[in-house]
Amino acid sequence: MAAQTHPMLGANGLSIVAAAVRDGEFHCKSHNDRVSAASAMAHRYLTRDAKDSNLFRPGDNAADLLDRARTLGKLPDADAASLPERKVATVRDPQTVDAGNRLRNLDEGTVLALMESFKAYSQQQPIVVYGREADAVVRLGAGGHRLEASRRLGIKVLCFHADGDELDRQLCEIDENLIRADLTPSDKALFLARRKEIYLIKHPETAKGAAQANASNAAQGRGGQIVRDAKTFTAATAQATGQDERTIRRDVERGEKISVAAIQMLRGTVHDKGVTLDKLKRLETPEAQMVFARELIASDRAKKAETKEMRTAEQASNRESRMRMVNLIADHGRKSGYAMPRAAYPIGYADPPWQQEAWSDETGQDKGLKYPSMTVEAIKALCAGDKSPFTRDAVLLLWVTANRLPDGIAVLEAWGFEFVTSLVWDKVNIGMGRWTRDRHEILLIGKRGTISLAPLPGTQPQSVHAEPKTEHSRKPVWYAEQIDRLWPGMRKLELFQRKGSLAEGDIRLNGMWDFWGNQAGSPESEVA
Repeated sequence: MAAQTHPMLGANGLSIVAAAVRDGEFHCKSHNDRVSAASAMAHRYLTRDAKDSNLFRPGDNAADLLDRARTLGKLPDADAASLPERKVATVRDPQTVDAGNRLRNLDEGTVLALMESFKAYSQQQPIVVYGREADAVVRLGAGGHRLEASRRLGIKVLCFHADGDELDRQLCEIDENLIRADLTPSDKALFLARRKEIYLIKHPETAKGAAQANASNAAQGRGGQIVRDAKTFTAATAQATGQDERTIRRDVERGEKISVAAIQMLRGTVHDKGVTLDKLKRLETPEAQMVFARELIASDRAKKAETKEMRTAEQASNRESRMRMVNLIADHGRKSGYAMPRAAYPIGYADPPWQQEAWSDETGQDKGLKYPSMTVEAIKALCAGDKSPFTRDAVLLLWVTANRLPDGIAVLEAWGFEFVTSLVWDKVNIGMGRWTRDRHEILLIGKRGTISLAPLPGTQPQSVHAEPKTEHSRKPVWYAEQIDRLWPGMRKLELFQRKGSLAEGDIRLNGMWDFWGNQAGSPESEVA
């Protein structure tokens, strides 16, 4: 499909589009103007104001039309001379751009998104800097996120060089922020109040209004029209940012009548709303405004504390109900004197006798284990499927050595559990090992079922516990204490453990723990 070619307008239409680009808008004063403007609007050279049918603004194709008309020699010299010079972007090292102190902090998500966009499509929208191309360092006007993305990627940054002083630079930054759609009411109040301060410094004659300024000019023989760049603050800001003048006046009034400290206190909170700012505005003194803002923040904190307390109590109550339900299910499980119990325990704790190759570099042979071991397949089959001693909703904690980690995960899965996390025992003293000198063991944690038995927030144990090892294979009582603390009142089964081997005072002797031991591959069980 051939590209669409937009037609060239007549002289009056071109002049109207040029005036709209030059001034930001054009107001029709005659029937001929309206006809020409309507024709230009049909080709997206202009857009019509929704409320004023005689008011037109530049459209998407306006700049292209004027460039084409200038090239063809159809644009009147007077119109061509009055148009602002079109900027040409240049590239420079982003490290030579001084960002200075910005009104808003950079948003990390925006920077990362721009980096991905730059990688795919390069930088499309230049930043605005103040200074000459030949300057070693220039000052950033607008485009902080684009500048930061370019710096991180280590690429050149596209720049538009603008002329002006520090006040112009600040106006540039403010205007870019005001165009954004994500500003809060507090942001707008602060930015517009600051913009008005700067604007009145640069154009003090506008403080008395456009009509008085025009009369003053006429009286002094300077003509009856005020210079174009000395519009009233509200009109100039509306043109620069595309905002409604009534909205601008409202936000400026908020920024001027509310203390900066009070606005900053509410900025970004749930009270950063126009209705709250209007209440602050009606208070006569900055002190009263600060008291009001502090009361709002204090009320928020009290509500959050109360909500957190209620949420914690509700979580505890819900968890207690879940644990009670799982215990009722466990009561229907089967326990017999010398066989593996069936579906009777919601909490499992196991230290399987893994087969190990304890190598010695001196002898190069397996030194053997001090207790009978089981193959991985035998351990997996022990509690698989219908032979499981655990309830449908359960938690399993399974010890595994570092070199057996994949086997430990496999056993968890064979027993019907999903791995969620782990604890680590730091044995303090270094042991043997072929690839590394082992100093730790891992306690895998798995879950299954639909009823959550996860610890309540704030009760979770630390992930690493350091305690010197004692005799071979004996695990610190600390882990059993954590299990009992996290799941009080729930029946627990410890596999590969004899009740008679526990020391006096062990938490597992409190009546909530049962034991099953498997020695030398034959069931010599004890279920208390």
